[in-house]
Amino acid sequence: MPKFSVSLRSALLLAGALIVPAAAAAQDAPPAAPAPAEADAPAPGEIVVTARFRNESLQQVPIAISAVSGQSLNDRGIHNLQDLSASVPTVDFRSGASNKDRTVFIRGVGTITTSPGVESSVSTVLDGVVLNRPGQATLDVGEVERIEVLRGPQGTLFGKNASAGVINIVTAAPTQAFHAYVEGGATTDAEYRVKAGVTGGLTDTVAARIDGVYANYKGNVWNAVTKDKVNGFERYGLRGKIEARPSEALTLTLAGDWLHSYDTTSNGVYANTNQIAYPTNTVTASPTLVGILAGYGITAGPSNRTVATTFDTDVRDENFGASLTADLSLGDYKVTSITAWRGWKNHQHQDLDATQASPTVQPQSDDHGDVNTNQYSQELRLTSPKGKLIDYVIGAYALRAETDERYQRDLTRTSGVTTGVAKYGIRANNYALFGEANINFTSNFRAIAGYRSTWDKLSYYHVRTSTADPANTGSAAFNVSGIRAYHNSNGSTSTRGDSWRAGLQWDVSSHTQVYGTWSRGYKGPAYNAFFNMQPTDEIALLPETSNSFEVGIKGSTADRSVRYALAVYSTTFKNYQANVADLVNGTAVTRLINAGKVRTQGVEADVTLVPTKGFTVDLSAAYDDAKVLNFNCPAGLPASCDINGEPLPFAPKVKLFANAGYRFALTEAVDLELQSDIAFKSETQYQLTQTPGTIQPAYAIWNGSVALLGHDDGWQLRAYVKNITNTHYASYLVNGGVAGIVRYVPRDDVRYGGVTLRKTF
Repeated sequence: MPKFSVSLRSALLLAGALIVPAAAAAQDAPPAAPAPAEADAPAPGEIVVTARFRNESLQQVPIAISAVSGQSLNDRGIHNLQDLSASVPTVDFRSGASNKDRTVFIRGVGTITTSPGVESSVSTVLDGVVLNRPGQATLDVGEVERIEVLRGPQGTLFGKNASAGVINIVTAAPTQAFHAYVEGGATTDAEYRVKAGVTGGLTDTVAARIDGVYANYKGNVWNAVTKDKVNGFERYGLRGKIEARPSEALTLTLAGDWLHSYDTTSNGVYANTNQIAYPTNTVTASPTLVGILAGYGITAGPSNRTVATTFDTDVRDENFGASLTADLSLGDYKVTSITAWRGWKNHQHQDLDATQASPTVQPQSDDHGDVNTNQYSQELRLTSPKGKLIDYVIGAYALRAETDERYQRDLTRTSGVTTGVAKYGIRANNYALFGEANINFTSNFRAIAGYRSTWDKLSYYHVRTSTADPANTGSAAFNVSGIRAYHNSNGSTSTRGDSWRAGLQWDVSSHTQVYGTWSRGYKGPAYNAFFNMQPTDEIALLPETSNSFEVGIKGSTADRSVRYALAVYSTTFKNYQANVADLVNGTAVTRLINAGKVRTQGVEADVTLVPTKGFTVDLSAAYDDAKVLNFNCPAGLPASCDINGEPLPFAPKVKLFANAGYRFALTEAVDLELQSDIAFKSETQYQLTQTPGTIQPAYAIWNGSVALLGHDDGWQLRAYVKNITNTHYASYLVNGGVAGIVRYVPRDDVRYGGVTLRKTF
């Protein structure tokens, strides 16, 4: 592979060399018919988005995009990406015992891995800063202005790890006017949440904002061994922003945040006790597991919420960061600089075997893991004004990411305790030059053209030692189940990749537009660095690329009482990076590989109805056929591992969401709001290996609320019920520590109610 050496300084100088001539050329270009205004006046309740680094009405953007306002998030109790996935049909979420195991899917595509040497296919962006690892993404700090979900490859502007889409989180900004709020809530199953914030002007040119949150929930799973409630959390944190305007042309925004999380998500809730062999998927009974669970009165099943683990899972996160955003107006042009640093520390303590049993019955595994991640990024871009023949955004981007991990496994057998310790990490450098433009042939017909050139350099190191191999020979004779022999390796790779978008957009009328795009996404190379890394994992994975075709229509009635968006798409991924099962000395392990070619294609529709003042109905639907086209079966496995034509994990064919709210006056001072929503999800396979026991049947969750609100929105008292029909489901199904299948229990697996009181000042 080609080697390169690109410094941040040279990347920014090159960007400047491109920006200055481009700005001059644009100023000298002959004007075309006027293009649409920078942001048309939105209809009441309509969201203005920044999906193309401009303020644009949601209906104007030639991208399949969903946007949820901060008010809607608050009213419906959405506090994280897992909650959001129920409301946006094209989004799904993989749960896990720790944040490092969790990830987001868009249109059935995401990356399942715990390795620090691989990116997610879905990029999460927080206030303009790309988060390098999915575990860094959280919504539990401060007020969120909106969340945008951009579907399909978004590599030209967002670039890094956006081959399947982008989750763009925009938090609330400071205001000169004084504003404060306090919010508290409690549920019938003992979840407590408090949130507060204040904003206002410090001087005529400086405004500040600070928001804080505290949340505590014991959980909805019982550990029969420790006699504790688990599957809960405690979270608290702060977010602050200072916005300064030293001149009319310059705005500086300094932001910082910190969040502490403590989770007890259990990995031992058994849905069934069968042993499922890989790769044949032969199902046999496991009397050992049945006996262990029976000793604690546990019956495995789809509604089981009792575990018997030696200790409670203990996962602690520290998520923090700071950024400086500078916006400089140069006439009608705007230069934006975003300088950012983010850190993430994760500690997990898990009972890997997920049981409490004598070593004579089942070996016991006690796992400790620590993650320390830091990332540094710089983005510089120039945005042209609209109204000329060509309007554009061009820029440069650089990122340095460093992750160090330590993982220890203590395996207790009748012969004694074997301890394995692995220390590993990655160093990643990413540089890019990018741009996207509209070529306005007329005021209502334009072409879209975008390109990004990306340079990636990735290196890893890995050292594992074991008390079963004190001489560090690496002999296979020292392999024991759950701990591999001595391993010591390092490596590096570098690549350059291309992302682009081309399309046409036609404003059929002042209220309707149609578009068609052809996009290419790129996700960089990867290494499978993890505790049980093997020599076969030392080969760098090739970059993952995607090619997508999409056509869509967006529009509204003249009075905007009906707004709609429809998109049809087909996206093919090559060198798909995925975790798959493999056999090492007869023991099943997971391995990150270039799994082959996959495709996702389907239809999405979003409709908003406002039949009368105060009454709004939102309808969203997605049909997605995401499947494997050509699977690279690991060498040495029989043909039975062939999964061509099978569905991708976390890719239900049908997801539906409907929400209705009606607000009307009770008195001159008090309004009443009735709200209800329902989410439907068709049958979903959670494992790429197509394991028979990891299929979640179709289900629907129905929620509702009633609220009293001050007519001036100065206060709100809301009572709500989640999962009204008491429907049980699993957010994730996976092979258990001993045998069988364990289920991850979602927050709303059982019906519960709550009340929230909010007061603004």
